[in-house]
Amino acid sequence: MRIVFLLVLALGIGLAGFAVYVVSNQFETRDQQLARIQQMQQQAPPPIETVDVIVAAKELSYGDILTANDLKVAVWPAEFQPEGVFDSAAAILEAVDDRIIVLRAIDVNEPITTKKITGFGLDAGVAARLEAGKRAFTIRVDVASGVSGFLTPGDRVDVFWTGRDGRSPVTRLILDGIRLIAVDQTANQDTNRPIIARTITVEATPQEAAILAQAQSSGKLSLSLRGISDTTVGGAVEVSQDDIVGRVAPPPSEPEPEAEPEPEPEPVQRTIRIRRAGELSIVPAD
Repeated sequence: MRIVFLLVLALGIGLAGFAVYVVSNQFETRDQQLARIQQMQQQAPPPIETVDVIVAAKELSYGDILTANDLKVAVWPAEFQPEGVFDSAAAILEAVDDRIIVLRAIDVNEPITTKKITGFGLDAGVAARLEAGKRAFTIRVDVASGVSGFLTPGDRVDVFWTGRDGRSPVTRLILDGIRLIAVDQTANQDTNRPIIARTITVEATPQEAAILAQAQSSGKLSLSLRGISDTTVGGAVEVSQDDIVGRVAPPPSEPEPEAEPEPEPEPVQRTIRIRRAGELSIVPAD
């Protein structure tokens, strides 16, 4: 009996020790997790500073009149807010009588910026797109010269002039990287249908407008479409008929050597012949 009792006692002590060990491990694991959480909280980045930004409450299309129902406030990281945003609807809708027109498509929750809407009281026309100091100038084009069907407002093109420089025909780059603001009578940048243009309207300085007017009246203008990210400067580009057919201009002839001046003729001496008694004598006439 004593042996059985001792065995039961030893087994009980062993089970109790195992239970204490398991519980101790659980407490230790919990303490480690709590320490890890506290460490992560201490290392967490500081809270992000935010600002109120006015965004579109629904999809807006070109030409829509902006109203208060189209706007809502969204929280935006202050460091990454787009340029030209508004912090309140009142900053956009200053007066009831003002009409604000959408210049390009705006998606839901997209910030409203000054570049996407017209100024207060303006229509979504060409005048609203002109920068300060710029003018709108219209160029006549056709299917070939107008980059058939590929031009849309907002594109940039190079303008080539073909005419006569003296007696020989020549094609010359006169303006590069000029911006289109309308194709025919369409100023919508979000149009997705091809337009076979008969006229295009470009944004130009007064000097550039004068160049285009003179070039259009003295020859033919052609357009070359630029890539979206192309900001290179075209430089001087000119092609003549000789460049096309491969004719090489003759080298300049060397100047002939100057002839030596001829010596002046000696003066002729005049004489008089006198015959006396059969003898001939010659004496100077002077």
